[in-house]
Amino acid sequence: MAAANYDEQSIKTLSALEHIRLRPGMYIGRLGNGSHPDDGIYVLIKETIDNAIDEFTMGFGKKVEIHLADRSIYVRDYGRGIPLGKLTECVSIINTGAKYDSETFKKAIGLNGVGQKAVNALSLEYRAQAIRDGRMRTVEFYQGRLKKNGEGKIVAAPDGERNGTLIEFTPDDALFGKDFRFRTEFIEEMLWNYAYLNRGLTLSFNGKNFRSENGLKDLLSKKLTGEPLYPMIHLEGDDIEIAMTHGGHYGEDYYTFVNGQHTTMGGTHLSAFKEGIVATVRNFFKKDYDAGDIRQSIVAAVSIRVMEPVFESQTKTKLGSINIGPEKDAPSIRQFVGNFLQQHFDNYLHRNPETADAIKRKIEESERERKELAGIRNIARERAKKASLHNRKLRDCRVHLDSKDKRAEESSLFIVEGDSAAGSLTACRDVQTQAVFALKGKPLNTYGLTKKVIYENEEFHLLQSALNVEDGIEGLRYNKIIIATDADVDGMHIRLLLLSFFLQFFPELITNHHVFILETPLFRVRNKKETIYCYNEAEKQSALHKLGQSAETTRFKGLGEISAGEFKDFIGEDIRLEKVTLDQVHNSDQLLSFFMGKNTPDRQEFIIQNLRAEKDLVEV
Repeated sequence: MAAANYDEQSIKTLSALEHIRLRPGMYIGRLGNGSHPDDGIYVLIKETIDNAIDEFTMGFGKKVEIHLADRSIYVRDYGRGIPLGKLTECVSIINTGAKYDSETFKKAIGLNGVGQKAVNALSLEYRAQAIRDGRMRTVEFYQGRLKKNGEGKIVAAPDGERNGTLIEFTPDDALFGKDFRFRTEFIEEMLWNYAYLNRGLTLSFNGKNFRSENGLKDLLSKKLTGEPLYPMIHLEGDDIEIAMTHGGHYGEDYYTFVNGQHTTMGGTHLSAFKEGIVATVRNFFKKDYDAGDIRQSIVAAVSIRVMEPVFESQTKTKLGSINIGPEKDAPSIRQFVGNFLQQHFDNYLHRNPETADAIKRKIEESERERKELAGIRNIARERAKKASLHNRKLRDCRVHLDSKDKRAEESSLFIVEGDSAAGSLTACRDVQTQAVFALKGKPLNTYGLTKKVIYENEEFHLLQSALNVEDGIEGLRYNKIIIATDADVDGMHIRLLLLSFFLQFFPELITNHHVFILETPLFRVRNKKETIYCYNEAEKQSALHKLGQSAETTRFKGLGEISAGEFKDFIGEDIRLEKVTLDQVHNSDQLLSFFMGKNTPDRQEFIIQNLRAEKDLVEV
């Protein structure tokens, strides 16, 4: 095939609007359809609210109103309002804004003059309105372009209308897909984070208020799923706030923020906190404890404010700044956080000896368990190394989350029961991004067991190795861990056993939104012209109404019954996944104890009290 010509005609210059719409990932990270909290439609909301938060931080406006109507978002703040004469430029021309003036917005979230322009460019309809001192102006856009007569004149504001800015937009379905939708739980989680970081601010979402009186202490209280080992430590200083405790779980849980931005991927401030905690504890107890033993089971929230933060992407999920300010003599973030902990955390431990003793006991308990595991871990690794040469449990894919491949976030591991289901899925999967792990039957109930069980149980050890989470989820190889079990009692039991395993030993996989349940069809309804797969009884009845009551109906009893050709439709673009979350769980220890513990009488009583009889059963 002849090579394409490469000459002057090959060189293109795009406008800022064209570039944003052509390469949205550079501005909002990802598009998505709203099924993931990091999908672009939520970034558009965040970029809009960020501006309102910056106004509050500067001392203007104590309330932000957010409304969701179908696919349209309305955000109204009561700050100073965008200067009327520059309203059009501020929402449409890239690199325009007041945040380049560090005296106006000293520690703002957005500093690149990009965010609101991206919201405008990626919206089907966009409207901005500014109210200042009794005057008002409105501008309207379509797909980022100013509508004809869309630049309104400066007019008198309605009587009593307070200063501030109103932004209303509808994401463009030409970019986000026809089936995108907002999930209110993701929006509410975002608003709670804003509330925790901005005490005194009220955010109203469709009439529901979000407000915090105790900052990060409230955040951790909401996130904790079990009883803490000691009362929560809450430390505050200029431009820094920290809340922390230890729980009874395995792993480490962190919630980090920079200038009010939730840095879900951490960054230099999280690294500084981890180092600072270890250094302070070692210094206080005058003992060189292992860093992993100190941080085992820690739950912490860290918020800092810095001048002109540098993030690793426009979506600001990971802090890259080395220093807390742009000045040459500005201290490093590592020094800033470390010095704060060395002073305030150390003082707290001296003033609260009971907490210090609880931390010491926890560290020594982790140390004992680590040493007990050392021997069995080496044996298990050798066994796994030999087994991996012959083991067929894992059918791996080629692209993993820890790679630099552009499809890394698509990497998935399907956990299925038995070789039959594994065979169907393996035959039709995308070998680039979809791996399959086959269970040999019902896994062990791990409730109440220690991490020693992972190394004693070959299946769990191989699963841990496949995920690469032995030393934490930083090395996780798959973005999505998908539990794919039959839609029957045994399948539900296996699902519960796997969820118990993750909750017990790797809760971060769930709290960081990596665990999903695969929804598979229960029925196939077809005639000679069309086949419809149905996921519930209502869908089956709808299909029969469409194809006729005489259509052939098949009830799938297990995944192994679904042919590879059919399975391909259920794990491709139209895959249905239900994300596993802890949003509604306030005490996972109590939940696991009830369902997985040795309390059979309690469970029997619950079942008896909640039995439901079907009135429409056909009498035999």
